[in-house]
Amino acid sequence: MRFDLKTAISPNNRIPVIVDPQGPDGRPISVFESGAVLLYLGEKTGKFLPASLRDRVPAIEWLMWQMGGFGPMPGQVHHFAALASEVDKRYGLKRFSDETRRLYSVLDKRLANHVYVAGELSVADFAILGWAWRHERHKVDLADYPNVTRWYEALFERPAVRRGFEIKLDGS
Repeated sequence: MRFDLKTAISPNNRIPVIVDPQGPDGRPISVFESGAVLLYLGEKTGKFLPASLRDRVPAIEWLMWQMGGFGPMPGQVHHFAALASEVDKRYGLKRFSDETRRLYSVLDKRLANHVYVAGELSVADFAILGWAWRHERHKVDLADYPNVTRWYEALFERPAVRRGFEIKLDGS
């Protein structure tokens, strides 16, 4: 059997993945998948992941909401919007665009009574923001979602968030 470093670090052979040379017990550890990376970093640093279980549950719920819906649905919009054939893209684009707008509405309702999705700023906000910043590509006007707009602008007021989004990505 041949050893493959890429799949040893990320069995799915996709990003994101991190390798922390100073992992638990001072030994290196690799962590793959965005939600797992965020939870690991929150645990390790003690930041953006509430300490009490009661406060942590909403952060985990909203992180899972992003991973199960607010990433995959807009991702499908990206796929179908890029198709050249109008016939091929019409059904998929309508279906996933409608669901994406529904998810923005869910987020907007949550943010009507919360500054951040889980109460305090958490890994869930960062995971959701990673998709919400592509709202134009999703064909979503944030003006239709005033609470999302407020949250979005507040996150982008954070210097570290701005620095993160200034990093040039390869690809579209």
